[in-house]
Amino acid sequence: MILDEAQQAELKKYTYAVYILLALSFLTLITPIIGVIINYVKDEDVRGSWLESHFRWQKATFWYGLLWTVLGVLTTPLLIGYGVLGVVTIWLIYRIARGWIFLVDGKQMYRETTGED
Repeated sequence: MILDEAQQAELKKYTYAVYILLALSFLTLITPIIGVIINYVKDEDVRGSWLESHFRWQKATFWYGLLWTVLGVLTTPLLIGYGVLGVVTIWLIYRIARGWIFLVDGKQMYRETTGED
C-alpha cells in the first residue's frame, strides 16, 4: 500500500504512541495492553506499507515480553526468575529503543531478503 504524506504522518503518530505505551510498561501494566490494542485496530491501515514492519515488531515485543515476564514471575520462587526478569527488562529496552530509532530514521524494522548481499 502506498500512503500519501498525510496518511503516513497520521499512522506514524500511532506508531510513536505505541512505542511510548510500551516504554511506560515499566511504570504501569495497562499501557502496553492499550498499545497492542492500537496495533490490532490500526493493522489494516498500515498493511503493505513500511510501517507494517513496526507494527509487527511492536506486537512481537508485547507478546514475547508478556510471555517471558510471566515465566520470570512464576519462576521467582526458584530464584531463576529474577535472572529471567532482568534479561527481559534489558530485551524490552533494546526492542523499544531500536524500534524508535528506526521509526525516526524512516526505516522499516525487517530487512527485505532479495537474495543479493
